[in-house]
Amino acid sequence: MSHNTFGHLFRFTTWGESHGPALGCVVDGCPPNIEVSEAEVQSFLDKRKPGQSKFTTQRREADAVRILSGTMEQEDGRILTTGTPISMIIENTDQRSKDYGDIKSRYRPGHADFSYDAKYGIRDYRGGGRSSARETAARVAAGAIARKVIAGVTVRGALVQMGPHKVDRARWDWDEVNNNPFFCPDPVAAEEWATYLDGVRKAGSSVGAVIEVVAEGVLAGWGAPVYGKLDQDIASAFMSINAVKGVEIGNGFEAATLSGEDNADEIRMRNDGPRFLSNKAGGVLGGISSGQPVVARFAVKPTSSILTPRKSITAEGEEVDVMTKGRHDPCVGIRAVPIGEAMMAIVLADHMLRHRGQNGWIDNVS
Repeated sequence: MSHNTFGHLFRFTTWGESHGPALGCVVDGCPPNIEVSEAEVQSFLDKRKPGQSKFTTQRREADAVRILSGTMEQEDGRILTTGTPISMIIENTDQRSKDYGDIKSRYRPGHADFSYDAKYGIRDYRGGGRSSARETAARVAAGAIARKVIAGVTVRGALVQMGPHKVDRARWDWDEVNNNPFFCPDPVAAEEWATYLDGVRKAGSSVGAVIEVVAEGVLAGWGAPVYGKLDQDIASAFMSINAVKGVEIGNGFEAATLSGEDNADEIRMRNDGPRFLSNKAGGVLGGISSGQPVVARFAVKPTSSILTPRKSITAEGEEVDVMTKGRHDPCVGIRAVPIGEAMMAIVLADHMLRHRGQNGWIDNVS
């Protein structure tokens, strides 16, 4: 299997399967002399790990990370990157492969089972193997390193829609995001979602979601105008996340409903320099950052692992009904929030280094 690496100058490769002994990543291209620790990486993994509420899978994984290479402790106790590949490992400790025995030769509708078999002629049916969202733990670890590279940039994510239920942006409060199990910035919506999702969970069903990720402090000039667009790479990063079926930057699809007058972000001169009067473009113009907050959203489908039987076939071509047992998220979008943050940070770190490599003499390079 190829294509397990993402990025250019800042790049990472993930490895491991859902029900294997461990998973992890190798981060290549991280500059030297950046202070980092396992505790810092762990703090982001703790946001993604399963089993933290009744609204996520009850698989119990500590997601404890170990940094195996690429860092060195100094005499003053600080741990600095050395500029060499950073290898990190996360052990799997709560696999229940027996839960998947019934679907060993059955293709789960909506999952990658059929397409994997069609491509490789073999698949890991235990939790989906490489197609499992378990792989994303390694992305979050890589994202923690990326955040250190782009020090000064703040990357935050929030769940803004669960099923048909959206947040009220008039009540948006970033401080609320960590006060509820949904990463929701609207405290009223969070309470409503708890009742709604509890019903979905008890019915053995699932629901989709929309996640918004905002990066503040991105300087103007990151990205390239043709095949290295900043928003192009953000879209690619988000689409690579399991279950993501759509991405938009700034106003996104809403822009199709606007006139040119309404959609354009007007500019005025202030004492401290140019200032935009709106941010419908989501902080990216012509593939290059404008200095405004970079705003992107992605839509996550409902998990296909549900208790309601669905029509499918076996590997031998027999028509069957499939009901997926095991421990699954009724809304996978919840734990996608820290994953989206990680992928945004990784793209920004890559583009910052690319920009510095080509335009290092320009003042706006941090």
